[in-house]
Amino acid sequence: MKRAAFIYGEELTRRDSRVDEVFGPTRLQYTYELLKAYRAFDSPDSLLVAPEDADESAPLSFHTREYVTAVKSFSKGKSKIDPARFNFSQMGDNPIYPGMYELSTLVVGASLQAAEMVSEGDVDVAFNCSGGLHHAAPSHASGFCVFNDVVIAIESLLAKGIRIAYIDIDAHHGDGVQEAFYSSDRVLTVSLHESGRYLFPGSGDVKEVGVGAGEGYSVNIPLAPFTDDEVYLWAYDQVVPALIEGFKPDILVTQLGSDTHHLDPLTQLSLTTEGYDGLVSRMSQVAKRWLALGGGGYEPSVVVRCWTLAYGVMVGRDWPDEIPAEYREQYGLRKLRDVNKPQLDSKVKERARSFAAESVAEVKRRIFPRHGL
Repeated sequence: MKRAAFIYGEELTRRDSRVDEVFGPTRLQYTYELLKAYRAFDSPDSLLVAPEDADESAPLSFHTREYVTAVKSFSKGKSKIDPARFNFSQMGDNPIYPGMYELSTLVVGASLQAAEMVSEGDVDVAFNCSGGLHHAAPSHASGFCVFNDVVIAIESLLAKGIRIAYIDIDAHHGDGVQEAFYSSDRVLTVSLHESGRYLFPGSGDVKEVGVGAGEGYSVNIPLAPFTDDEVYLWAYDQVVPALIEGFKPDILVTQLGSDTHHLDPLTQLSLTTEGYDGLVSRMSQVAKRWLALGGGGYEPSVVVRCWTLAYGVMVGRDWPDEIPAEYREQYGLRKLRDVNKPQLDSKVKERARSFAAESVAEVKRRIFPRHGL
């Protein structure tokens, strides 16, 4: 059994959910409460850890000082700067809200804390489900992401001379993380996502392989809408295990967005909880040490179940499918795993299969030789 930590505190949920219902803080609260109902933290090998705030210098390891200063002033409602300059808008994906800076630095702090626990050997795996904000750029917000805790946590590990592989299974391409390490061979980034032809942020083509020393270290596996468990897992198995084995990372960092699920309202992939659980299990098999972060997911009942399953993999627990009575009575969820799978037309399935096969073949042609595969 692995020793695991789950980073959570009520302060991570102190946000006015009205500013953005689909990416609200209740996802974190409901996940914690379900894990607690399953008695996930009753074992000495499963630690519930309160988040620690990052110091003011932490965001500056990736973001510009001008941007960090702007976020702080927007958070206080005192800024005279045009929010659009930093990609903030009350009508878009990046609304301004009171306490935005404080909450964003707390998320960064939680990811740094999780990274520290893993790198120092306190635990084998640490899961900060509030993290995984992989779109944020050095000088602007993007896709609900203010500070890129993923990049900041990875940078903290690189400073210790630790070799990192990053796997991103969010339905949206992990563009911010890819860009941060695009010219580096110190981090292998792998993103499986719905193709940018159909979904924000529009990037993540197979041809994006890195530049200079980083050529061959940015790996993208774009997938077609309605890709199901079978095709997704096949694509993963064709590419990821061989690359991880060849790269031999010291720590695996993963972004575990659950918006690949067929019920997610913002995406068009067709995974089930079975497929998601299978992906996380595969990561567990190759992770000697593992920093796990959250990410996207816009149907709360799906996010809660997927992240609960994920933490079960991390601690080696197979939760009963029947939701504990106290949680079921409060929130109405009855089963942890999906009861029904999406019914897809045969032509749609074949199109997704062909699309995945083309992506896999192109990755093998462009990336594998660089790694002696």
